[in-house]
Amino acid sequence: MTVYDELVARGLIAQVTDEEEIKELINHGKATFYIGFDPTADSLHVGHFMALCLMKRLQMAGNKPIALIGGGTGMIGDPSGRSDMRQMMTPETIQHNCDCFKAQMSRFIDFSEGKALMVNNADWLMDLNYIDVLREVGPHFSVNRMLTAECYKQRMEKGLSFLEFNYMIMQSYDFYALFQKYGCNMQFGGDDQWSNMLGGTELIRRKLGKDAYAMTITLLLNSEGKKMGKTQSGAVWLDAKKTSPYDFYQYWRNVADADVLKCIRMLTFLPLEEINRMDAWEGAQLNQAKEILAFELTKLVHGEAEAQKAQDAAKAIFSSGNAADMPSVTLADTDFTDGTIDILSLLVTSTLASSRSEARRAVEQGGVCVNGDKVTDIKASYGMDAFTDGMVLKKGKKNFRKILRKD
Repeated sequence: MTVYDELVARGLIAQVTDEEEIKELINHGKATFYIGFDPTADSLHVGHFMALCLMKRLQMAGNKPIALIGGGTGMIGDPSGRSDMRQMMTPETIQHNCDCFKAQMSRFIDFSEGKALMVNNADWLMDLNYIDVLREVGPHFSVNRMLTAECYKQRMEKGLSFLEFNYMIMQSYDFYALFQKYGCNMQFGGDDQWSNMLGGTELIRRKLGKDAYAMTITLLLNSEGKKMGKTQSGAVWLDAKKTSPYDFYQYWRNVADADVLKCIRMLTFLPLEEINRMDAWEGAQLNQAKEILAFELTKLVHGEAEAQKAQDAAKAIFSSGNAADMPSVTLADTDFTDGTIDILSLLVTSTLASSRSEARRAVEQGGVCVNGDKVTDIKASYGMDAFTDGMVLKKGKKNFRKILRKD
């Protein structure tokens, strides 16, 4: 099976511009390709996971990845999937986020000896002259055609700012700049980025001639990948300080039955032959598949030792309701009021609930236990002495925290 055929078999390819040329490049290690990441936070999350895995997969086949950090486009913000305008970030915040991204990407991609590049589009976008852009780039974009793009159509009713309207032009210019500076001949992105990427291909061909070598590929699940990174309590981050290895493991352990094999195909590096044998699995075997998925992805992000620790902790928790490696939260004196803390505050402080209203629903629905005993009173409260040896707080069937008190 060729590299490209494997991408298709894993369900990664949704749409391409020139399949035969793309096969030639990818299968023979001739692709220099980029994927863009806008630095909207100080950590990547699992919505970026598929892109990172794809970059690793193609690099292993001899192709050269370029991780493009959107330090320039981040000053504007992508309107795709948005119902309102993104909050403006300062240059200092953007630079900090870019630095965090670089450290995290290095776990997936080998940047040594020129095997991959990490570049920031601020290097060329911030120095552009507005009049030059209007004269040299503007004539190659049709406003009528831009307005047919899904990312713009969904914003027209509530209002699309001129600031965001420029995002497509800036992203298109990225491909043009990467093509000229680094010989980048291919771009990857999600199905929600298709119009922006076609703009880049068209800009190269219009400015440099139809013989200019530039390809475009979209990924099937980028839009779903963004949804993967969201839970009721917020994003699932790749930074262990924001999402612990145990919580990261548990996120994948709890995927829906219908999604587990799809995730294994797309995101793990297990052989397809082994995955195909899992197609016949059902019932309890799907739980085994979820454990495989959770372990493989936690190993990829946090290392095998942390993955094994998370898996052992999960099994110990489910069998006994307690474990040394259970995620823990330490309460400070300021968390108590008159020496006590109520159950709703405990759930929020432990991040098992994102708000008191969510915590209240969990208690009222019978989904909360303290030290193995179900809590039914939303006014239940606990004194400082209750945490001397640690309290085991559970929400739902699989979410545990060990609550301690600072001495």
